[in-house]
Amino acid sequence: MTSTVPNRFVRAYLRASTSEQDATRAQNSMEAFAKERELTICNYYIENESGSRLDRPELFRLLKDCQTQDILLIEDVDRLSRLTMDDWNKLKKMIHQKDIRVMAINVPTTWLSSNMNDFDSRMFAAINDMLLDMLAAVARRDYEQRRERQKQGIEKAKKEGKYKGRQVNQNRYDAINRLLDSGHSWSQVQKVLGCSRGTISRAIKQPI
Repeated sequence: MTSTVPNRFVRAYLRASTSEQDATRAQNSMEAFAKERELTICNYYIENESGSRLDRPELFRLLKDCQTQDILLIEDVDRLSRLTMDDWNKLKKMIHQKDIRVMAINVPTTWLSSNMNDFDSRMFAAINDMLLDMLAAVARRDYEQRRERQKQGIEKAKKEGKYKGRQVNQNRYDAINRLLDSGHSWSQVQKVLGCSRGTISRAIKQPI
């Protein structure tokens, strides 16, 4: 089933916290989704920050660029969520202030309501708000559970004398420093290597 949305800019938000390959795969998925529904993506915003924090420069740039009733396209709800409840509510408020429509590829009700009458459209909007709240809460819970299991694993390894601490990826640090030394900006390094600004900052402190 396809659904079109006329006269709206579609802005795609990708959060790739591990590698450039992740962002490329998600971008291909979004392009296929948009093409099937006769949508045109006007811009991609690729974030390399943690999904558990609201401090995301690319997301805020997207929100600033958005006009009323633009579409914020995401592959999965967890691209926006995993936030604390307070941060999630702050983000929702920003989205609602501009009447931005969130389309999540993995939540069909967010993109099947395009050609409905006003009453049905409002009903779907209310349902989607509840769904997004629920999925955001689940994503946050899963994140906290993973962190807790990781913490328990570290404590167990320490007791057994097996914990070696966080291992530095020296090859990546070397690549970052080489790019910076050759005149690349931080943003260019992020795009080439798919790393966060925090990783670049740590690499600078451990130069070649």
